[in-house]
Amino acid sequence: MIEQMTLRDLGVIAEATLPIGPGFTAITGETGAGKTMVVTGLGLLLGQRSDSGAVRAGAAQASVEGVWIVPPDGAVAERVREAGADVEPIDETRAELIVGRIISSEGRSRAAVGGRAAPAAVLSDLADDLVVVHGQSEQLRLRSAAAQRDALDRFGGADVADALVTYRDRFAAWEGLDEELTTLITDRDARAAEAEELRAAIAVIEAVAPRAGEDAELTQRAERLANAEALREAAALAHAALTAEDEATDATTLVGEARRALERAAGSDPELER
Repeated sequence: MIEQMTLRDLGVIAEATLPIGPGFTAITGETGAGKTMVVTGLGLLLGQRSDSGAVRAGAAQASVEGVWIVPPDGAVAERVREAGADVEPIDETRAELIVGRIISSEGRSRAAVGGRAAPAAVLSDLADDLVVVHGQSEQLRLRSAAAQRDALDRFGGADVADALVTYRDRFAAWEGLDEELTTLITDRDARAAEAEELRAAIAVIEAVAPRAGEDAELTQRAERLANAEALREAAALAHAALTAEDEATDATTLVGEARRALERAAGSDPELER
């Protein structure tokens, strides 16, 4: 239950403390008196997005602080402790929680829960358990599917509670099996695609009809073609040596020159080594 709100430099409000406490509290006033700023301040305490335009003109920052009375071992106190803060015990059944928010005129925002700095997301987590906001023609919390399910489950009592536990267990098991099935289907499709690629590759290979050792032959042919010019020059030199008409050079010398020309070319064509 919210006990009190304090607002400083928020909109038209320079400073105001609003005691709320138990029972019904009505806020009245003329247009522009600051009623909207009270709702705005409450929204800031519940983690809503801040707006530097809400800071009072001429002020460096605006601040809002709220005091709640909560169960010391309830969901709110537990979430506060998870955030690294704590509630202040009053007695065995009540504890005080102070929540604050500061907005600078530059737009920066800081939040505090139980006297400790905290992200605004923590305020949002606490919101549903701290305040239920009723707008015009709608109840915001009832729009939540989770809240609707929770209301129906609580209305059903113990019988529904037992069935709910069974349902959740079986639903969790179904989710696990569904995930496993999805994985199997995905793997099956991947294997089918891989098999199709392999069949296509085999078809291409069969169309080529390769022979044993053909790859070595093709490699030699490629080397021979790559060195065709060198082979042609070597053959020309050998031919010239063997057909030379120079009578001053004996036949042995000419044959030797032809042999050396062919030996130089043999590295590019193994056939010349035979």
